[in-house]
Amino acid sequence: MREISYTITDPDGVHARPAGKFVEQMQQFASNITITRDDKTIDGKKLFALMKLRVKLGETILVSAEGGDEEAAAAAALSFLTEHL
Repeated sequence: MREISYTITDPDGVHARPAGKFVEQMQQFASNITITRDDKTIDGKKLFALMKLRVKLGETILVSAEGGDEEAAAAAALSFLTEHL
């Protein structure tokens, strides 16, 4: 399993447009992707689940990838988060 921690820097937090693009990108990987904020963990390939986390500016999330392409999935997640959130 590969895990990355990321603190949201977008003033709007995780909002609809980047969340949708993130989910779309994660769906390209076979690995299981989960996102954890505080004590809640969701499927990182489900848009509504991600939106329900209500991640705001300054909050830290943990993205986990587990599977055959976990390295590539984690790298893509970190790249996306850094560029868009």
